[in-house]
Amino acid sequence: MLRRLVPIVLVLAVIVVAIVLIASQDDKQGYQVRAIFDNAGFVIPGEDVKIAGVKVGKVASLDVTPDFKAAVVLDITEPGYQDFRNDASCIVRPQNLIGERFVECKPTQPRSATAQAPPKLKEIQRGPGKGQFLLPVSNTMQTVDIDLIGNTMREPERARLSLILNELGTGLAGRGRDLNDVIRRANPALQETDKVLAILARQNTQLEQLAVNSDTVLAPLARDRASVAGAIRNSSSVAEATAEKSAALEADIQTLPRFLDELQPTMERLGSLSDQTTPLLVDLHARAGDINNVVRRLGPFSTAAIPAVDSLGEAAKTGTPAVVAAQPVIADLRGLAKAVLPVGVTLRQVLESFQETGGIERLMDYIFYQASAVNGFDAVGHYLRAALIVNQCATYVQVPVAGCSAKFPTDTASSSGATANVSSAVDAVGDDPVLRATAIALARALGQEVEKAKKEVAAGKRTTAKKTPASKRAKRAKDAPLESVPTVAPTASATPAPPLESVPTETPGTPPAETAAPATAAAPTETATPSGDPADALLDYLFGKDGGG
Repeated sequence: MLRRLVPIVLVLAVIVVAIVLIASQDDKQGYQVRAIFDNAGFVIPGEDVKIAGVKVGKVASLDVTPDFKAAVVLDITEPGYQDFRNDASCIVRPQNLIGERFVECKPTQPRSATAQAPPKLKEIQRGPGKGQFLLPVSNTMQTVDIDLIGNTMREPERARLSLILNELGTGLAGRGRDLNDVIRRANPALQETDKVLAILARQNTQLEQLAVNSDTVLAPLARDRASVAGAIRNSSSVAEATAEKSAALEADIQTLPRFLDELQPTMERLGSLSDQTTPLLVDLHARAGDINNVVRRLGPFSTAAIPAVDSLGEAAKTGTPAVVAAQPVIADLRGLAKAVLPVGVTLRQVLESFQETGGIERLMDYIFYQASAVNGFDAVGHYLRAALIVNQCATYVQVPVAGCSAKFPTDTASSSGATANVSSAVDAVGDDPVLRATAIALARALGQEVEKAKKEVAAGKRTTAKKTPASKRAKRAKDAPLESVPTVAPTASATPAPPLESVPTETPGTPPAETAAPATAAAPTETATPSGDPADALLDYLFGKDGGG
């Protein structure tokens, strides 16, 4: 029993597999083109689809579109022809005299090898024919059947055709070749006419606006037809004048190419200028609000400035005679300017030489070194090298003043005159308390004791009562050692004295000071020893302390 069932089951399985394969092949959709025709009469499913005389598929089905066009589905089974482009075309042709049809197609139009191929047909995404490739009606055509041509031989078409041909023959007499060209080009011309009409149909709104605007423009012209006629007559006159100047116009036209050649670089530079001014214009656009505010505020400012401008006009009326009167002075200044021109040239050369040779730097060096020479620096600080004359001898007077004399000492002068200079310097300032305090402070600053100096002066006067011969004094001064030479204080006379620590020099014609004295004579003048810093007394006086002792 089992042996009989096994072959039966195998046969049934083979049959089921075959049925499934056949069904899958039937359900499988190939490359299908949905071609839209104006008329697909006598076309039935199953008829051939040919390309260049080669059968590549068949008509799968027919349908009617919502705008009453014929939709013919072409099933292309040959893989080498399953590539229809946007410029593809199809036409329905008769296959034989009994009325059978076939569809002849061109997947794309002939083009050069280097030309870019047009895009593929658009695939229908939804609706009828989903998944098929749409070939629009503008890319399809249909031939005229021979039986329709034969119908023209029947009544009443024959009589009407005779009338048409007679009138056509009269109108086209001697233009058979042109008629032949028209017939050959009729189909493309009709297609272009359809395109023009379609464009006009899409732009019917613009055409309507054109008609309305034309009526708006023509209405005033109709009201002023006299002016329009005058404009036309004037245009005629302008045309006649232009015709009379035809030679000059021809010359202008001949020079126009050269003008355009010269204009091109100018326009290029103008373009560069425009590119360069673009950032400026952008910045100005960004500041447009501020500029508008300035312009708005300029109006009130101008109104407020009107009185000032009026007063300026009045001032100009007054100033005009003054300017006229000043013309001689201006002429003299002009003559002076011409006269000093050589001086200016020379001065310019001097200044240029002064600049080129480093004159400014040398002047600065001189000022620096001069300041360094005048100013000094010691342990106390900076000081100024200057001679301070603190007495009444620095003031010009008409009568003699005690202690002030421009004469040199005589031979009979006392040897203690140098020592007496300290006391005389203090006494020479007179009764002025300020000068007296200053002299005493200076003496203290120099390490001198004023009171002791006064005593030594008095003792010196008693010693000099004994008139020592000049020869003995000179010999005594010559033989005396250097250490026994008395140190004298600086004089307060108009002639500056040497410092205290230096050896006094002898003035020619003046006997030297007495250096040695007997036991009864006064001791040599002692050098005053300052107590503390010598500059303390001067600083105390200058800063307001007891400078007067």
